[in-house]
Amino acid sequence: MPRRLAAIMFTDIADYTALSQADEKGALRLLREQEGLVWPILELHRGRKVKSMGDGLLIEFPDALDAVECAVDLQHHVQERNVREETTPLRLRIGIHLGDVEGAGTDILGDAVNIAQRIESVAEPGGVSLSEPVYVQVRNKVSYRLEELGPKTLKGVQEPITVYRVAFAGVAGPSPSRASSPPRIAVLPLKNISPDPKDEYFADGLTEELITVLSQIKGLRVISRTSVNQYKGTTKPVAQIGSELGTDSVLEGSVRKAGDQLRIAVQLIDTRTDEHRWAQTYDRMLENVFEIQAEVAEQTARALKVELLRGERESLQERPTSNPQAYEAYLRALQATRLFAESRSILNVPEGGRCYELDREAVHHFEEAIRSDPRFSAAYALLANHLIFVMGETRPAAEVIPRARELVERALELNPNSSDAHLARGNLAMQGDLDWVRAEAEFQQAIALNPSSSIARLWYGMLLFHLQRHDESRKQFLAALDMDPLRIGLKFMLVGIAAARGDFEQALALGRDLLRQSESTSVTRRELSMWLLNAGDWEEVDAMLAGLAKSSDPADSFTHALLLARMGEPGELRATVSRWEDGRMQGYRSKCEVATWYALVGDKERALALLEEDTRIGERSLWNFYQSILFDSIRDDPRFEAMLRGMNLPTTLSRPHWSGRGPLSTGTARSRSCPPSH
Repeated sequence: MPRRLAAIMFTDIADYTALSQADEKGALRLLREQEGLVWPILELHRGRKVKSMGDGLLIEFPDALDAVECAVDLQHHVQERNVREETTPLRLRIGIHLGDVEGAGTDILGDAVNIAQRIESVAEPGGVSLSEPVYVQVRNKVSYRLEELGPKTLKGVQEPITVYRVAFAGVAGPSPSRASSPPRIAVLPLKNISPDPKDEYFADGLTEELITVLSQIKGLRVISRTSVNQYKGTTKPVAQIGSELGTDSVLEGSVRKAGDQLRIAVQLIDTRTDEHRWAQTYDRMLENVFEIQAEVAEQTARALKVELLRGERESLQERPTSNPQAYEAYLRALQATRLFAESRSILNVPEGGRCYELDREAVHHFEEAIRSDPRFSAAYALLANHLIFVMGETRPAAEVIPRARELVERALELNPNSSDAHLARGNLAMQGDLDWVRAEAEFQQAIALNPSSSIARLWYGMLLFHLQRHDESRKQFLAALDMDPLRIGLKFMLVGIAAARGDFEQALALGRDLLRQSESTSVTRRELSMWLLNAGDWEEVDAMLAGLAKSSDPADSFTHALLLARMGEPGELRATVSRWEDGRMQGYRSKCEVATWYALVGDKERALALLEEDTRIGERSLWNFYQSILFDSIRDDPRFEAMLRGMNLPTTLSRPHWSGRGPLSTGTARSRSCPPSH
């Protein structure tokens, strides 16, 4: 039977059994009224009635947002009906889940249907309950508040599921959560209108600097660079951008640089009314750029009625450097780090390529900024963070860690309140020292100093994930997603949590939805192929393998080899291993990554030896890989367990082991006794 991703809604009339016993005719009338209310609203939201089930309805939608908006719309109509009618009130419970279903004629089957029905039972009369996969997809796309109800044990569902509810008190007007929480603002990429197109680095860097400066104001929540960069050169209306980012305001403008002369024009726009809150053009010398940033921050706070604390006012007046050459080099470095982040792959770094050039370019410009101004704290901190970011990809840990330590301590000596420096120190404690306690303290300090720092929350979430504190990890990733709603890596991590728990059906459902949102993203496609295999959906794996085999992308070819090896056909991956052994593979590969290759091709001894060597004198990066399904063939080996104990890591997993011949998860996924032939 064909499988598809769907948002599934269940409705149910509260207390219907008691109503039918007391007044059978009245209860039947409510049943008909429910159907009469539902149909026209379904038409508006692309819903399809699958079937009636007693006093409830099973409804299917193409995506989660349609389902949630239909549910809210329906409850509004029910409320209006209850106010208007003097008869017995109609009170509906509605539950929504996102997952894979199988078509059976006009019916749909699968675990996702069962879960949706159980989630409906959690809803209060007149309420709407959502599963976490639904929440992740709609959280920044709706104006009303969504409240977490926590993990719920549902009948017939093996693992507890985190459930959310729609807070209806805020639907009729502005969202209460937005009214009571700090204003949310996005700084859109500033346009470069300089005579020299090469000065675009200045506009790009200044955009990031404004994000950093505004983030110092704890009364604001500022959207992160990763998300706003996607609007570079956009023609989208401000209202649409505000809706996609979940912001009340956007700051946009342009930069013209001619020698040492600057003209910076900025305007703050209300995303709901499209009205200007304020606008200003600054004609200044380059050396006055920090005064402009401070004035923009103060004007923005004033327009959004955010009171600046005395310490924040003082911080805004501080000049990070008094050397124009240092600052220009710093802005060039920021542009290079941004381009590097956009060029790298989430799964692996392609051999050679643009990312290596950008890494070298970023380091060169940061070092130039430090040479020009040895007291430039931000340059030290961001160079340290960049080096840690590329560690294990373009540079080995032995090269990165000593230099990063020097940079971090110098940054904190110059500025003890640098959130970026505490972030880097936390990463060094985590990745260099395997000191989980100190790393957690540093990450928490970085977040306290800059509540808008999505990257600090991301790394803190990573720490919690690797310690298998999955509920806490999920909260940090969700908080990061609030500040960086378009960062696809955060959504991958939420899928990773589902996979780490062994819920590959949920991971697959979320992965398919990610692919639907970004069909051109090859990284999404490659990651989805892994989840398809984990869920045991062999037909789709075959189709995905065929697509990967035709691709000219080296990363796709590598994924093809990994998939075949995991399915019992290691020939292609053995060729990759041979190239690594002979020194014919360009680019840096960590020993832990190579150990996964040996584990997959069946050379367990070589895999364990590489891991032991890495643990003893190398990067000690097993903490970052140990939960991977690629290590399941050696997971029970006493040597593997000893390495985990030596790193103070759990030696057991919250998911079952995988045999390599069928799905890890149970449910509707299909399995077979042998892999396909190719």
